Amino acid sequence: MTTGPAGVVTPERVLRRLEWRVLRYLDGRRHGEFRTLFRGTGVDVADLREYAYGDDLRHIDWNVTARTDVPHVREYLEDREVTAWLVLDVSRSMAFGPAQRRKHRVLTEVAATVAQLLSRGGSRVGALLFDGAVRETIPPGQGRNQVLRIIDHVLRAAPGDEPTDTPTSTDLAAALRAVQGVARRRSLIVLISDFIGPSGWQAPLGQLARRHDVVAVQVLDRHEFDLPAVGMIYVEDAETGEVIFVDTGDPAFQRRLRAGADERQAALAADLASAGLDLHPVATDDDLVRALFQLARLRSRARRR
Repeated sequence: MTTGPAGVVTPERVLRRLEWRVLRYLDGRRHGEFRTLFRGTGVDVADLREYAYGDDLRHIDWNVTARTDVPHVREYLEDREVTAWLVLDVSRSMAFGPAQRRKHRVLTEVAATVAQLLSRGGSRVGALLFDGAVRETIPPGQGRNQVLRIIDHVLRAAPGDEPTDTPTSTDLAAALRAVQGVARRRSLIVLISDFIGPSGWQAPLGQLARRHDVVAVQVLDRHEFDLPAVGMIYVEDAETGEVIFVDTGDPAFQRRLRAGADERQAALAADLASAGLDLHPVATDDDLVRALFQLARLRSRARRR
């Protein structure tokens, strides 16, 4: 893949821009917590030893403990090279946001950054794109060409602004079930979505998290919580196609909008917590480097629990 004419977004240009603006800063700070940001727990048992204060109780080998009457824990080989799956929401609601940095662009940047970081470490990375159904499945591969291939498919799947007579709600549950079918061994699953759509995905996510290391990244825009006061406007639900006429300057409307958004965020955080996951929000106006380091701190804290 090569760069196209000036102004044309190509996979090569996306990756080069991220290498200059994001990855070089992350490379300079790969030590410490960020170094293990997207590395899962090893699954190969290296040794057994007696339990020591502070060991993870989940690693206790109960069979050996029962035979010896002394608590023993399993030690694992660190799984530096993992197979990772990027589960990417390309539904119509991802077209929301400022013209130069819509939610789909943030999703593209996060996915490309994660794919490149994993690829540099020798890991295999695949992707699954979904909206109302699974759109594409890109088998895991290695190297820069694989990263460019994923970016290319994500760019081609960008949702448009044009209205549709048959809007389709995001089917996150179908995407999660599809991942269960293709991720044969324990893998790193990075789910990137705005989580706008019908419920029903909570159970499949819980099943996925019990077998795999899952990271949930929510892409959002501040105006989904607070619309600017610009008078009477038509607002369309990108998922359902429903159009309503609202007065954005009405304080009561603004309060209802904020209350509804806060309620959805609380429910989302609770649903993820029930699967043992943290919520990692990234907004369209966030600095990507700072957002990724915040994600790293949350994951590091979660692993110590």
